[in-house]
Amino acid sequence: MIKGILQFSHHLIEEAVNKGETVIDATCGNGHDTVFLSKVVGENGHVFGFDIQDQAIQHTQQELARNKVTNATIIKDSHSNAIHHLTVDQLTSLGGAVFNLGYLPGSDKGIVTKSETTILAIEGILTHLKENGVVVLVVYHGHAGGDTEKRNIMEYVHQLDQKQYSVLYYGFINQKNSPPFIIGIEKKTK
Repeated sequence: MIKGILQFSHHLIEEAVNKGETVIDATCGNGHDTVFLSKVVGENGHVFGFDIQDQAIQHTQQELARNKVTNATIIKDSHSNAIHHLTVDQLTSLGGAVFNLGYLPGSDKGIVTKSETTILAIEGILTHLKENGVVVLVVYHGHAGGDTEKRNIMEYVHQLDQKQYSVLYYGFINQKNSPPFIIGIEKKTK
């Protein structure tokens, strides 16, 4: 069966990330991916979740408490600063990252991710990502400014060196209303 967008994003993470590693939820939103990532890395791993909105931070902390997650740190800051919050040891065990681009469901649709900060975040994460680690971007672009972010991110990932990275596009082409799609970036073995 063909996997849905969120199922496939989780599949990519599960294939690349090992127990005990560090992962980043670059846009923690309502906390669902943060909880998922905490299970993937296990009790000896750690999740760092980032968001710029108080509502997202609160929702994520509530979701973590509800699921009794103890291996996550939630930080109110832009994902473009993510790597500056990790120690050297955590950076050397960086197994993956997840981005959900767009806006926080059920909140102010005027607060959206921007390609400038997202690309900075991706660049920083790729620098430290382990070999065979993966960055997964779920691109929601059916909002004001979404097409610009989509275009800029697609231009950025197209120029990634194919000797260093494999870049995947996964999306449904027969759905209406700007369906989300996935960009997966795997760091190749040297």
